[in-house]
Parts: sequence; structure tokens; C-alpha cells
Amino acid sequence: MSKPPNILFILTDNQRSDLLGCAGNPIILTPNIDRLAECGVRFSNAFATTPSCAASRASYLTGMYERRHQFTFYAPPLQTKFSNNSYPALLKSSGYRTGFIGKFGVAANGIEPSLEDGCGIDRMFDHFDNYEHWTDEGYEIRQPDGRIKHLTDITGDKAIDFLDRHNNERSNQPFCLSISFNAPHAQDGDSRLYIWPKSEDGLYADATLPEPANAGPAFFESLPLFIQESESRVRWHTRFDTSENFQRNMKGLYRMVSGIDRNVGRVVEALERHSLASNTIIIYASDHGMYYGERGLSDCWQLNEESIRIPLIIFDPRRNISCPVKNEMVLNIDIAPTILELAEVPAPSIVQGRSLIPLVDDSADGWRTEFFCEHLFDIPNIDIPKGEGIRTEQWKYIRYFEQNPIHEELYNLEEDPHESHNLIGVPEYSYQIAKMRLKCTELLFKVSSS
Repeated sequence: MSKPPNILFILTDNQRSDLLGCAGNPIILTPNIDRLAECGVRFSNAFATTPSCAASRASYLTGMYERRHQFTFYAPPLQTKFSNNSYPALLKSSGYRTGFIGKFGVAANGIEPSLEDGCGIDRMFDHFDNYEHWTDEGYEIRQPDGRIKHLTDITGDKAIDFLDRHNNERSNQPFCLSISFNAPHAQDGDSRLYIWPKSEDGLYADATLPEPANAGPAFFESLPLFIQESESRVRWHTRFDTSENFQRNMKGLYRMVSGIDRNVGRVVEALERHSLASNTIIIYASDHGMYYGERGLSDCWQLNEESIRIPLIIFDPRRNISCPVKNEMVLNIDIAPTILELAEVPAPSIVQGRSLIPLVDDSADGWRTEFFCEHLFDIPNIDIPKGEGIRTEQWKYIRYFEQNPIHEELYNLEEDPHESHNLIGVPEYSYQIAKMRLKCTELLFKVSSS
């Protein structure tokens, strides 16, 4: 029997799919991540089913839609029936050493305690080190000797320490380590917003980053009033409201991503140093995308392409890859069953995602051509409209179901990839609109039912 592989799952925060050199960005510097894509598989059409940290991270853990696992900000804890069937819990019970380092997003008290163990987290992870940039220190952490160290570098240090200890123990036990960088999420409450490691000082200083799509006042004024008055516009004012702010904050964002990339390189070097690289699979993704000024907005939450598109790379050194870029539609809920298949652990029947290994191996027998997406959380005193929709290979349908009347949007993605022209109300698309409404309702029922 072959030795079970080690699995390294790297997750970033608010990194849109186009913030990688390997994805065609001509400015950003991500050589270490690009190398993983070059030697592995990059999925060019990867999506988060919910563009929100908490819900998406629960979907990564469980392989389920938000409507199924029912976890998001301010919601009751993730139920034991879901956390016990999460990929770390199943791997741990199958003999893997499981670890988590960084931003969990589903806070420790967001996991319903297990009656058997007293704590659901203990059932999931052998090593659990949860921390977020919302602390008083933010990204800049003062060390015992008085030096300031960036949280991204601390995350890299802790991941390397995990690998060092695994090597020192000379354990034959396979591991699954989840490394969750807080970056490149902005530091809200700090006027600098995007705070990067000192190592990335000076990067992009002479670059001029391209202006976002649909960013003009006329386009923004065409949006419904509830979007114009939403939190996405409030945050736009602090980040992207002038060309100067856009250039400054985008360069900071790019530097944060380059800081992640440098630490990915450090972790890969540690794998090589400990002779673990040849049997360690690396998965790289982000929790969701983000508006960087597009549509006159910032952050995520709505279901436009900017919010739901994510980077996704699988590097498996044991495989000879024949097609390094896959164009099929893949989802964050596919990661849990993928990890389970890599570890040869059966996925439970409640998992709604599909393993990506048949795509990696060019052996997939059919694949999805549409998916449901949603955003549901209520946050006190902040205006974020709820929405649900369906994306096919050609069409995007969105409805904001709490508005009166319901606000709908339809886009032909083949002709209008930036979703500039809402086709609702255009007579020639009445059949397509009716078809997408029905399909959205059908998928909503399907993903909700247990």
C-alpha cells in the first residue's frame, strides 16, 4: 500500500481570482504560487458559493452550501452533525494528524460542542491555533524583544514550526495542515487599511494599476438605491473613491499578496528540507473575491463575478499533469471531498460538493454546468442586502429577495463578462428570465433539503 499523502491547504482572505501572475495579472509578483500552478493544476473558473468569510469557510470545512450548514456571522454554532463530518474531523478519525493555523473564520465558539468530546474543535484538530487581525495589534505584532513582526510572517513561522516538529518526531503519521492567512484582508479601523510586511516595501512603487471596470459615476447611479446605500458603497469611500486612493490601496493589497507568496515559498522550502515535498499535496485558494472599486463598490457580499470568483490551485507532486489549466466550473464546496479522496477517506453522503480529482486526472465523466450562489447573513446596524442566484456557463441570474418588489438581474456573460447590462425587462429575454427564475428556485430547494 502506498504511503498516505500529506495535505497542505492554504487559504487566503479576500483574494480575487485575478490577483496571481499565473492567472494573467501582468503586474503582481507571485512566483512561488505561480510555480505551484505550473507544476499542478489551476482552475480558471473557481467560485465561492457564498461571498462571505464565515459562511464560505464553513463550506470549505463541510463541503456544503450555506443553506445546508446554516452557518454565517451571528448565526448559531455550526451543528455537530456538520462539524463531525468536516474534512478535518474525518481525517483525524482516520489516522491523520490535523492542524489549523491562522484565521479560522468559524470561531472556536462557532462550533457546537460535541457531547462525546466536550468540544467540537478537539474532534477536528490535533493542533488548533486560531488568530485574526481584528486584535488591537492588527497585522503588526510586537515581539518579546520589542521588534514588530507582520502577521503574515508569523503565520509562515508557525506553519514551518509545525513541519519542524513533525520532522523532529520522525512520525510516519500523515498530516493535513490548514494554513489560513489573514491577508490580504484590509485592516478596518486603521487609516492605512492595507498593511504589508516590511519585506515587500517598495514593490509596485512605479506601477500604475488599471482602473476597475464599471467604476464611473453614471454606472453607479444606474444601480438600485439599496445597493447605492449599502455597506459596499460606504467602504468604497474609504478605499477607492479617488484615483489616488485606488492606486495607494491596490498597491498595498498587491504587496500583501506578495507577502503571502513569499511565505508560501518558505513553507515549500521547509517541506523540501524535511524530505516531505514529494509526498505533500498543496491546495491554494481564497475564501471569496472582492470588489476593488468595480461598480463603485468595495468588499464582497453581492453575487457579481468580482465577489464570487476565487483562485484555486492543486499541486500534487505524485501526478504527471497533462493539462495544467482546467476551465470547468468548480466550487469551494468541492475542496472537502477532494481532500477526503486524496486521503482515501470516503466522503459522507451529506457532502454537496464533488471531488476535483477526476478533473485533475482527466477522467471526469461529465461535470456541472451551473451552480447556486447565495448571501444571507444579517449584521446589526450595517446594510448588506441578501441575495441568491444561479450562474451557468453563459448566464448569471441574481435576485435580492428581501426587496419589495424583488429586485432581479440577468446578464449574458458571454457577451457581457463585466455584467454591465442588466437584461431584466428587455422583452427579447423574457423566456430566458423565466427559465432562470425557475432554475434558481429548483436549485435553492435542492441545496436546502437534507
